[in-house]
Amino acid sequence: MTTKSTPERATSANDLDNFSADIGLLLLRVVFGGLLAAHGTQKLFGWFSGYGWSKNAAAFDSMGYNPGKLFGTLAGLSELTGGLLLLLGLLTPLAAAIVLGTMINAINTTWSGGLLTGKGYETALLFAVVGASIAFTGPGKFSLDSGRPWQRQGFVWGAGAVVLAVAAAVLTLILKWVL
Repeated sequence: MTTKSTPERATSANDLDNFSADIGLLLLRVVFGGLLAAHGTQKLFGWFSGYGWSKNAAAFDSMGYNPGKLFGTLAGLSELTGGLLLLLGLLTPLAAAIVLGTMINAINTTWSGGLLTGKGYETALLFAVVGASIAFTGPGKFSLDSGRPWQRQGFVWGAGAVVLAVAAAVLTLILKWVL
């Protein structure tokens, strides 16, 4: 004998599932966004044992991103801004595009180190995938985007964020080679 669930039970279970997904997205956004923003402050201000602006600019020069001051500042600001926007769940598709575009350049820079070597592109790839995933899923209920007129999520917005990120990354790589 089978029992049918009542509509009230199904709705309650769905609400709990949605709540759990929103909590998961909140944890992901806060930790990931916070870590990425911290990476940006390392580059820009030398916080958390980072290089700081001058040494970061020199490092970007040595990686072929000339002028290093421009590209190093752009990378630091992108990590800081993209990370903070994701942490807050604000302008999420744009934040995800910023993160993904930045990480595509990081993957390009670390590609020769291989995937699982500790000196390769695994961290940048992980950050890129997290950014792209949040672009498609949206920030969840516990975000500054939630319920606002500007809230955007779903396939079209996720795909748009990926296209914007790839275009910005390619433009940056072209400028790297031209300048």
